[in-house]
Parts: sequence; C-alpha cells; structure tokens
Amino acid sequence: MVEKDADNNDAVESPLFAINISKGGIIVADKVDWAGSSAQRRHGLLGRQSLSPEEGMYIAPSQWIHTFGMQFPIDIVFLAKDGRVLSIYHSLKPNRLSKISFRAEGALELAAGRLLATNTEVGDIIKFQEASLNRQ
Repeated sequence: MVEKDADNNDAVESPLFAINISKGGIIVADKVDWAGSSAQRRHGLLGRQSLSPEEGMYIAPSQWIHTFGMQFPIDIVFLAKDGRVLSIYHSLKPNRLSKISFRAEGALELAAGRLLATNTEVGDIIKFQEASLNRQ
C-alpha cells in the first residue's frame, strides 16, 4: 500500500493522495504525510493546532492510536495491508485511546468530519498514490 524505495527501507518522501476506490475514486486526502519511522510515529500530529480537510497522516505500522497531548479531534481509519477499511473513529477527541485493530497495517488520521464528508465506510478500499503521479 505504501511505496518503499529500492532497498525497501524508506517510504516515498513526496506527499500522497488517499483515494477511496470503493467510492469511485473520491479523494479522502490530497496531502498525506507518511509516518513510518519510530520517531515520526511517536510525534504524529503533536504540536499542530489543526488539520485542514485536505490533509492527513498515515502511521504505519499501527494497530491503535492515542490523542494524548493533541489540541483537536481527528477522524481515524484503520487499514489492512490491502487498504481495506477495518474500523473507523469519527471525531476522536484529545486525550483518548482507540481500541486495538489487530489486523491493521496502519492508521490514517484525518481532519474531524472528513470520513463523513467522503462517505468512507468499513469495508471500503483506500489506496495511496504519489501526489506527483496522475490520478486514475
């Protein structure tokens, strides 16, 4: 789902699109940062005052998240390796924990309300594409 370099070590550095292919290719987020290192996963969205509706962060690997120290609520979608939506949290408030999603490869964090706005549901397939590539 997330592209790696030739050595299979680092994620693609350019921002990614998150596309819900189950909903006709609707853009869930057009600027997704990938948090793949331990330090990036620990930092996540901490220190941010807000998240625009177009932005997101994909944290992988991750089977649960917390919002301790955050300033705003977020939507979260846990994704399987094939991009299938396993579970969804709408507007998870600061200082909360999600439940564990045992089969999840990662968690896509989005602005609160974004999942409802894009009609994203459990079972949908979300794929990532480099922003520099043409959208299909």
